[in-house]
Amino acid sequence: MKALNNLTLEQKVGQLLMCGFHGQHADEQITRLIRDYHVGGVIYFRRNVQSVDQLTRLSEELQGIAAEAGELPLMISVDQEGGMVARIDKEGVTQVPGNMALGATGNPVYTLECARILGRELKSIGIDMNLAPVVDVNNNALNPVIGVRSYGENAERVAAHGAAAITGYQSQGIAATAKHFPGHGDTAVDSHLGMVTVPHDRNRLKQIELLPFRRAIEAGVDAIMTAHVIFPAIEPEPIPATLSRKVLTGLLREEMGFEGIIITDCLEMHAISKPYGVAEAAIRAVEAGADLILVSHTLQDQVAAVEAIIEAVRTGRISEDIINKALERIITWKAARCGYRDTGLVSPETNETAEAVNIEPVNSTESIKSTLFKIASSSITVVHNEGLLPLDPEKDVYVIWPEVVERTEVDEPWSHTDSLGVALSQLRGRIRELKITTQPSYDEADRILMDVSEAEQVIVCTYTSAGHLPKGQRYLVEKLSENHSLIVVALRNPYDLLEISLPGSYVCTYENTPTVVRALSLVLTGELEPTGSLPVRLR
Repeated sequence: MKALNNLTLEQKVGQLLMCGFHGQHADEQITRLIRDYHVGGVIYFRRNVQSVDQLTRLSEELQGIAAEAGELPLMISVDQEGGMVARIDKEGVTQVPGNMALGATGNPVYTLECARILGRELKSIGIDMNLAPVVDVNNNALNPVIGVRSYGENAERVAAHGAAAITGYQSQGIAATAKHFPGHGDTAVDSHLGMVTVPHDRNRLKQIELLPFRRAIEAGVDAIMTAHVIFPAIEPEPIPATLSRKVLTGLLREEMGFEGIIITDCLEMHAISKPYGVAEAAIRAVEAGADLILVSHTLQDQVAAVEAIIEAVRTGRISEDIINKALERIITWKAARCGYRDTGLVSPETNETAEAVNIEPVNSTESIKSTLFKIASSSITVVHNEGLLPLDPEKDVYVIWPEVVERTEVDEPWSHTDSLGVALSQLRGRIRELKITTQPSYDEADRILMDVSEAEQVIVCTYTSAGHLPKGQRYLVEKLSENHSLIVVALRNPYDLLEISLPGSYVCTYENTPTVVRALSLVLTGELEPTGSLPVRLR
């Protein structure tokens, strides 16, 4: 291994890049990035995952390529937030609850345990960094990209759960990443698609948006990810936080005292790539104070980012001292987490801390399942009930179930989720399930209305991935309400209630994962007492 002063400029800059690729083995894209461009970080997406064994071999293969090329160990990361954002959904990696479900339990100990379980498993398959937890405070009902990825709208609650997750991941040798700094919760635009502004003054930002990040820093978080969001109270120029020196260096480094790794959100997102281009944005992010530059998808953009930063150093636009400081943070982290010691940069105290990390024995499968079911049971929230729950066992039940098939920039649908109708039928008979799409046409909704015209008990499950409840679902609920006392179950977004008339019963689950659906069926039949509390207000 090479000490910092033995690395070429090209090697130094390459270490500042974290890149994705498209294969389930070390394809030409990632091999070229590691060997020719010295890229020091890799991010996995679902496209890279066939099985846990395959992913373990892939991690070993990639580290082998880096070692053969004489490069530092790779920092391998993934977005495994839990709930609806899970890049690895294969047997061997526990599908832990998402943040809003955990927030609904009111118990950060559950969050700590989930992070410990998931951290052990990620480490065992060669992953070093989880791009989690989200510590954005979701106080905007129309937020299209955060939503249930947040622990809720109360900053103290978010801070407590975020700190618990950080402690859990890092106790298992996984770097936690608090995101998206300084806060993406109070937005109504998806920064994957366009520019976003949070207009609040500094006092408000300090009390709400920044509080969870302060607690994350106090908890010793290894990394913080930036938001492609404009904050006029901090940066008077119309510059997103990712590219603002006032935000990353002035606020995060100097005022808040963060000494860990600052990683950008992906520069290919439209809020950045459209107005700036990935190459120019990479330069500006380094100038602003970012240490790791994330370019997730396209080889052309990844190469352009590396070459642009190198050229900026050679022409004097970026001081090599800035590169060295960023690289020192990265190498120090790699020494502590990846076992690389030959840097001359890590103090004995840092080594002792890293070696003292307590990797506990893996819990039994049954123990983990029991824990997850307890959490799911504690998260389900009955917001309103006019005597429709529990279900009457003497009457037929019609369940209208949305089949989730769409993809978003952030998450992907569960392909193996048991439906509520299936779960209920295992508990009792006389269940009829009617499936619809999440974007039903009026004709599709009218067919459902005809099928349930004589039904005595009707459960409508709504599913909103972003923003407003789809108009076809809204139409169906309103029409059903004219002739039925409805039980409405919000399978994801609790804010669905804001767009429909108050039904006879309203239940929130925050996600449609298999464990949650099973617990939901028990709540509806009265075999389980719901104890979840709303993490957001439904004004």
